[in-house]
Amino acid sequence: MVKQGRPDKRVKTRSSAARGGGGALPSGGLASPFDRTLLYLAVFLTGAAIMMIEVLGTRILGPFYGVSLFVWSSLISVTLIALALGYYLGGIAADRAKRFQLSHGIALAALSTALIPVFKTSVLLQTNVLGVRAGAFCSALLLFSVPLTLLAMVGPRVIKLCTSRLESVGRSSGSVYAFSTVGGVLGTLVLGFFLLPMMGTRTILYGVSVGLLVLAAVLALHERARMNTLGLLVLPFVSIGIVGILVFFGGERLPTTSGFTTVYEAQSIYGRVRVVDESERHLRWLLSDSSTIGAIDLRTGEPEFPYLYILEALPRFHPQGRSALLIGLGAGLLPKLLGRYGIETDSIEIDPEVARAARDYFGFNQTGRLILGDARYEVRRLKKKYDFIIHDCFSRGVVPAHLLSVEMLEDLRSLLNDGGVLALNFYGYAEGERALPAAAVAKTIEAVFPFHRVFVSALQTELTDHVFFASTRPLLLKADEVDIPPSPLGKLMLDNLLRYEHKISNDQGFVITDDFNPLESMQVRKAEIYRHQLLSDISADLLAR
Repeated sequence: MVKQGRPDKRVKTRSSAARGGGGALPSGGLASPFDRTLLYLAVFLTGAAIMMIEVLGTRILGPFYGVSLFVWSSLISVTLIALALGYYLGGIAADRAKRFQLSHGIALAALSTALIPVFKTSVLLQTNVLGVRAGAFCSALLLFSVPLTLLAMVGPRVIKLCTSRLESVGRSSGSVYAFSTVGGVLGTLVLGFFLLPMMGTRTILYGVSVGLLVLAAVLALHERARMNTLGLLVLPFVSIGIVGILVFFGGERLPTTSGFTTVYEAQSIYGRVRVVDESERHLRWLLSDSSTIGAIDLRTGEPEFPYLYILEALPRFHPQGRSALLIGLGAGLLPKLLGRYGIETDSIEIDPEVARAARDYFGFNQTGRLILGDARYEVRRLKKKYDFIIHDCFSRGVVPAHLLSVEMLEDLRSLLNDGGVLALNFYGYAEGERALPAAAVAKTIEAVFPFHRVFVSALQTELTDHVFFASTRPLLLKADEVDIPPSPLGKLMLDNLLRYEHKISNDQGFVITDDFNPLESMQVRKAEIYRHQLLSDISADLLAR
């Protein structure tokens, strides 16, 4: 006789899975449409928060380390590390965690996001000794890895909660990551198109934190209703209280450091613009992120940077010139110098906040058009021709890569009148093997213009401004043909100009093209020295605030 008894459940489960792969998951998913809607909303919003934090990272690190390839590489790498770790830990939590709910992870992510502005200054100052590359990476790791990891843990947890049968795992996971990605796209667009032009980084970070806390509170109430456990509400609502305190006491303030006073600060989509007065030397600085793009002596109003007085000599090389195009406005000091000679200057500036600071704090009075936009794009739209074109684009000690190539110089040549002069400022080494970038600039100019000369702004220094003059005609100094006297410092430079002329060997260098432009990677050491000089001139503490 065959013994009768209860059927073996394990055998039944295996046979069911073998027939169609549609067995129920042991823990079960949430079948309610409301549950699914709430969970998909959670991955959508956390996906948006991830991308907003990553992009805001450039606004946190930029004023101290610059928005360079190294900073972007560091932020992207840290984000990917955090996502990988978050997905892994989120999968473990989805399978094993019983008391740690979805709302808890989001609440902790909100709290750690709100703490970024609190620890920003100390982290940047402590990592400064590591240099641009390692310092930027370590700063990104310390500031952003915790909130990004916690936010990445949401996806695996939601997949587990939304999946009730094995046959629907693929669809659930695909939907979750699709919603997260769409949220990331929307968050990036909202941040770049609307939020950054209207408010500061600190305010946006607190806004992201508050939004995550609201989401955590809603999820906590829903989890409490399902599980009937009051303790689930403790962590989210305690986090709300802590973040509320941080927001209340952490409002935007103009940073102050002994000897320096910030008189103006604005956040644009291109970076953080500041006007800083230095009391000891009576200087006023214009900063864009980690670059000094202008300075004047507050007692005289005269420009502080010597290379501007080399550029003031332009009319002596083309006395008939009466029109100029300036690419890179800076503090707007050059149009004033050229205005002494009756030259009308159109200016192209990418950052409207820089233009506003130049007008309000440095006496910029435009004698021609002010064009706001990217120089490469705006140059192609210009129809007017000029007697002078001044290329003075500068960021973190380097020229933006897309603005220095043979193709860009050909576009500029097409805008010059016959006999017109192009002036290009390049900051770099003057001697030795590290002078190769300056030699490459010379070689690139030579590929477009048959005649060129170069002058340096300082003698017997390792790093200096190289001011290139280029034209289709021989460049002869005709000082006697200009009756208008230069500015006092301009006269001093003009009297000694030939002493500052610099020779670059034709054997060095290469032609820079849009396709091949390794200048930034070749100038890591120069960028480090530039940062060191900036920190000694301005103050590391002020830049880190």
